[in-house]
Amino acid sequence: MSESHSTDRFGFLHIDLNSFFASVEQQIHPEYRGRPLAVVPTMADTTCCIAASYEAKALGIKTGTQVGEAKRICPEIVLIAGNHEVYAEYSHRIAKAVELACPVAHTPSIDEMVCQLMGREQEPPRARKIALEVKQSIYRNAGEALRCSIGMAPNRYLAKIASDMQKPDGLIGLLPSQLPRAIAHLELRDLPGVGARTEVRLNAKGITTMPQLLALDREGMHKLWDSVWGDRLYHWLRGADSGDDGAPVSTGIQKSLGHSHVLGPEHRSQQGAWAVAHKLLHKAAMRLRMEKFYTGSLAVTIRFQLTREQAERMKSKKHFSGIKHSGWAMEARFRDCQDTLTLLEVLRSLWAQRPQGPEFNKPFFVGVTLRNLIPESEHQAELFADPTNRDQLSTTMDKLNLKYGHTTLHFAGMLPAREAAPTRIAFTQIPVQYGVDYM
Repeated sequence: MSESHSTDRFGFLHIDLNSFFASVEQQIHPEYRGRPLAVVPTMADTTCCIAASYEAKALGIKTGTQVGEAKRICPEIVLIAGNHEVYAEYSHRIAKAVELACPVAHTPSIDEMVCQLMGREQEPPRARKIALEVKQSIYRNAGEALRCSIGMAPNRYLAKIASDMQKPDGLIGLLPSQLPRAIAHLELRDLPGVGARTEVRLNAKGITTMPQLLALDREGMHKLWDSVWGDRLYHWLRGADSGDDGAPVSTGIQKSLGHSHVLGPEHRSQQGAWAVAHKLLHKAAMRLRMEKFYTGSLAVTIRFQLTREQAERMKSKKHFSGIKHSGWAMEARFRDCQDTLTLLEVLRSLWAQRPQGPEFNKPFFVGVTLRNLIPESEHQAELFADPTNRDQLSTTMDKLNLKYGHTTLHFAGMLPAREAAPTRIAFTQIPVQYGVDYM
């Protein structure tokens, strides 16, 4: 047996759920199957599609297409407001279906799963059999409208690349003996981690095609990226296991958490924006306690919609919805805390310092982020007890909100936005359920 043949094995399966949000809607609503469909954050022509069915993609409608443009392309398109909780439920259901065929080792995002193959499972015929069993298990146990593409490769990075090479319902394997020539036809942007900005930087250094990139030796790759990432990429693209198998490098310590929201027309005022910011903080503070952290920093971001004349007079940016806007952000640091009332006081002090004037009368986006997170186990308690019992108040609120819903008990300031800023669809992680709600 030749050495290349004996080492031709697949270490990982990368499962990519095809048009996941749209497919879930077609699973729930059989009447929408076979029809162009798009999932949207809100029912407004100025927002963008966050997922499109393959029938819609065939017409040129994709993630990021403005809803108004999607309607122009296909007046009969089915538009559905995304339901975060339903997609999270289906993600868990699919993971259980995959587990019936092969254990899930990693979950990079809500619509991706990775299985690590062991021993004789790595042999190409057995790996392919397992991949087909995964597809059948999803079909039988999660839903016949749900399809996935699976990439098989010696490391996680290549497995992800392979999962994108044939859609929908694809199955592609990249063996060490086929590398790197098997990926020479791809575009630079097909590599995970190479976005628009990185591509521009590579182009400026004379790398415009995949063959040019693959022609570099390890030293050249290191110099190109100016970091150890170049060394890793050199080995990954040739099928090697560099120790982390293409997984993102992480410190393992969460540094921040927060929420943001594009305001509906009814909240695009100073009062409405404040109410929404108040609710975002309410959710973030509850998550902070549920995940057992303290925070020492709070940042607030506001984006203001500009008229054409205002945009011409001042520096502006363009939101993906087409809205021209200016932005403002501010951060405050304070003694570590986790109670809502203290954080609300900090938010109020920051809010009072927001810019004033005609250019800042129409906020359309608000974000609240808690930073410098400290695990409860590392928090240094104060010498004297809190005379206002703020921690106890937050604990009592949590108990009720976990049982009956996170907006059951709250401070009055968020009342106008109690039903606004619902939990949004998570692309990079599976949302966590706290009590009866996902956040």
